[in-house]
Amino acid sequence: MFQVSTASSQLSKPAQYEELVAQARSLLADETDRIANAANFSSLVFNSLDGLNWAGFYFFDGAELVVGPFQGKPACVRIALGRGVCGTAAQTRVTQVVRDVHEFPGHIACDSASQSEIVVPLVAADGTLIGVWDVDSPLVARFDADDAKGMEALCRVFVELAWSRTAAK
Repeated sequence: MFQVSTASSQLSKPAQYEELVAQARSLLADETDRIANAANFSSLVFNSLDGLNWAGFYFFDGAELVVGPFQGKPACVRIALGRGVCGTAAQTRVTQVVRDVHEFPGHIACDSASQSEIVVPLVAADGTLIGVWDVDSPLVARFDADDAKGMEALCRVFVELAWSRTAAK
């Protein structure tokens, strides 16, 4: 049975992410429902890292990004490719680390409390765009290169265990 343990603030950021990756592997290992896995993954990250006010998914429906399971206040439902931080990450397939969202051209303000953001594109092994993993913070400059590496590692686990081997439901 999986047990959530919050990442210790006494650990280095890379060590916190290593612990989270192990927890995510354990959490997703035996479940085959994509929505259940996305919901639990969102909760794990949101409740394990300090300084977050939103963590969740936008899935690509073939035309645009549509909000999926998340933790935080209600969110924008649909985002066009190339629009805002999420749409940019989806279109470019490059992780976006935004120190100050007010400096990002075309930023979509779903929650006015958000000050910084990191968005990781989710891409299947065959190159198909799945969507994006989006995390917001009420703190300016909350995310850095260590967060990018850590979030990308977490997203690889999600794509491998919660998407690639599971059935769409």
